[in-house]
Amino acid sequence: MDKLTHFHAPHTRSFSTLVLLEELGVDCDRQVLSIEKEEHLSPAYRSINPLGKVPAIKHGDAVITEQVAIALYLADLFPEKGLAPAVTDPLRGPYLRWMVFYAACFEPAVVDRALQREPGRRAMSPYGDYDTVMQAVSTQLAAGPWLLGERFTAADVIWGTALQWTTQFKIVSATPEIAAYLGRFAARPAMARAQAKDAALLEKQP
Repeated sequence: MDKLTHFHAPHTRSFSTLVLLEELGVDCDRQVLSIEKEEHLSPAYRSINPLGKVPAIKHGDAVITEQVAIALYLADLFPEKGLAPAVTDPLRGPYLRWMVFYAACFEPAVVDRALQREPGRRAMSPYGDYDTVMQAVSTQLAAGPWLLGERFTAADVIWGTALQWTTQFKIVSATPEIAAYLGRFAARPAMARAQAKDAALLEKQP
């Protein structure tokens, strides 16, 4: 298998990739960047991601940025781990829907909410309105235990890590459905391993 490298900064959105790699049980090289020292804005890292964002991965000659794209790529790269429904699986469509919904609707809605910005006219907004976005999420989670029902997938890694930090910072309300979901997510062994690794990496930074 080609070399796999994870470009990571502790306590950032890159944590989702760290969790996913733990769920997959995949070893990789890890290049740790200091946000405080702005290493993510260095010319060297901008050659990986011109936007200077983490996470990113490099697999052989392929560079993948954007956490949802990374999650889709890694879950498909290791199909035997069962974290991505196959193309012929009826769950593949809902899986892709909730992956893209996170990036296209949830993140823009949350950022506007955090910055107390109006989303703009409905015809121009990528998500419509915040309350409708969150109602859609809560309704999906209520069926539980995971985003796609009984099956845990890479989509839960994206949503679990995102809802964890957004509720922690009080951007998103921890409704009963979200709180129960986060409780299940936090209990996964991969989550505990990723948290320990992230804390250790942060402690090593000068």
